Amino acid sequence: MGREPEGVRSASASTIEIDFYYQGTRCRERLKLKPTTSNLKRAARHRAAVIAAIEDGTFDYSVTFPASKNAHKFIRSDRLDNYLAQWLEHKRPTLKASSYRTYKTIVERLIVPKLGHLLLPEVSRPKVRDWLSGLTVGNKRMSNIQTVLRSALTDAVHDDLLQTNPLHGWHYRRNEAPANTGPDPFTREEQSAILGALRPESRPLIQFAFWTGMRPSEYIALEWGDIDWQRMEIHVTKSITAAARGEIEDTKTNAGRRVISLLPPAAEALKQQKAATFMHPSGRIFLWPRSQKPFSGDTDIREKIWRPALLRAGVRYRRLYQARHTFGSMMLSAGEPLAWVSRQMGHRDVVFTARTYARWIPNDSPELGMRAVEMFGQHSQDSVSNDA
Repeated sequence: MGREPEGVRSASASTIEIDFYYQGTRCRERLKLKPTTSNLKRAARHRAAVIAAIEDGTFDYSVTFPASKNAHKFIRSDRLDNYLAQWLEHKRPTLKASSYRTYKTIVERLIVPKLGHLLLPEVSRPKVRDWLSGLTVGNKRMSNIQTVLRSALTDAVHDDLLQTNPLHGWHYRRNEAPANTGPDPFTREEQSAILGALRPESRPLIQFAFWTGMRPSEYIALEWGDIDWQRMEIHVTKSITAAARGEIEDTKTNAGRRVISLLPPAAEALKQQKAATFMHPSGRIFLWPRSQKPFSGDTDIREKIWRPALLRAGVRYRRLYQARHTFGSMMLSAGEPLAWVSRQMGHRDVVFTARTYARWIPNDSPELGMRAVEMFGQHSQDSVSNDA
């Protein structure tokens, strides 16, 4: 055997060791090669390739030596999977528990398996578009995925790991029929049929949903201490979603934290519910009727209470969330003030409420405008008379 190449030596009867410097540290790695003359030359070429990659800035220890004990010491923060893992941990304190789990699922189950091997500068619109085009998900899910990745890349720019965010101002979506997720309220007759088809122990929950406009995630988190019986008000301060796995968290939006009116039908539902849950240690108003356990989300309500009731009532199926839309449409159809309805439902602003329920806002009454005339019109008429 001839002279061993620089940085290469026989380590055992079956391995060859190479050494090199990476990030100021001397590293030694063994290759499973018999230390023959040809294999020593082969190891030298491998070492040369490693050094070239280090000089080019493209070397990834965990890829080149995945079984090495040194790999964890030199995790590349500019590789997408590594960066996203760190980013999630930094993001966690700023997110609701349910939002964090959604982000984590998108990162670990969707983005990393397909794009995680890329270096941050290698993430481009064409690569993201090619990946998204092969997913069998709807545009809403597609948008959520892009939101997570776009947010992470924006932070990578702020961390000086990227010069620009390739997804900034860009969205990928398919041409598909829009989903019918808007208001599809229940008529008075349908509400009556649904309530009549419910078992007595479940009826107060659904009646309360129809007459408060609260989100399912809000009313299943509601506690008896949130009810102000003197003022006939409900303090909405928290929510529970399936993604949060039963944990109490903040409301969906800042506007969701609100005080709303306790209307008589909703108050009657609570009075009926008192006998079942008022003394429960959890303090929750609505519990599973049989087990008396708190709800961990609205999925079981939908499948075990709501869907069977609509089937028995012979009412066309709509989502449980349509009970909330039913409230909004009822209030506006009856002429209740738009601003009040908006606050009651916890919308971000009146414009959103008006846009969502435009069809139910009365605008064809012959008396429209006459209240203003009665209140302010006399002054204008007197002025005209004086001028004459």
